[in-house]
Amino acid sequence: MISVGVERRLGAAALMTAGAVFLSSLVSSPGVANAQAVTATAPAASAKAETPAFVAPGKTLRLGAKGSVVKALQTRLQELGYQPGKIDGQYGGTTLTALWAFQKVNGIPPTSTVTRRTWNALEAPRSPRVLVPNGKPTRVEVNLTQQVMVLYVGGQVKLISHTSSGSGIPYCETATWQGKTQKFCGDARTPTGDFKTTWRRSGWHKSYLGQLYNPIFFNGGIAFHGALSVPLAPASHGCVRLPMHVAAVLPGLLGTGVPVHVRGKFVR
Repeated sequence: MISVGVERRLGAAALMTAGAVFLSSLVSSPGVANAQAVTATAPAASAKAETPAFVAPGKTLRLGAKGSVVKALQTRLQELGYQPGKIDGQYGGTTLTALWAFQKVNGIPPTSTVTRRTWNALEAPRSPRVLVPNGKPTRVEVNLTQQVMVLYVGGQVKLISHTSSGSGIPYCETATWQGKTQKFCGDARTPTGDFKTTWRRSGWHKSYLGQLYNPIFFNGGIAFHGALSVPLAPASHGCVRLPMHVAAVLPGLLGTGVPVHVRGKFVR
């Protein structure tokens, strides 16, 4: 007769042996082992499959062009954080300002014509130059030299936009403000430094120097705002002008109290 203690030890040994055999069968079974491997690596493989390398069409595009090649351009710009507007296959003003921003970041003189040089850069794009390496993960950097604004959210580039900052040309203008005709003078400069976003207005906001669309102020009366004219050269009284379609989405991405770093100097 086997004692109860011995019987228990034999039963435990049998269970351990069965477990070892079962595990061995899993390892020796290609189907199960492969299934486990696929489960572990599937997300990475899937992500890689969803973001294939961009192959440029290579066709020269000019403002006013339409079609699938324009749509490819718009889609690629959007993927990289630029704002081409609606992906509609029509090369208009919104796509142009996104293209300008991309060209400036990639060291290409901004132009409305998309040639091989720009297509090559779209295949292997540069990241915007980081102006504040130790900055907060969510911040705005304004590069006055390139006339480009970059919004970082959580340490990642969220939006890159063409801008037009202060012209640097002194001005004196007469305007009716608060019921009085007054004269306003200044140096039309966008000061460099470290600031934070403060108050804002929705839609068109009238200031003593003109109309600002969706302004987000960050340095006294200096704001990011949409404008009907955002040329390649600095042209504002000191604010950072943005294309209208960028100013339409920026308030939903940029909160209050977010650091704003302004660096550089535009050389005409």
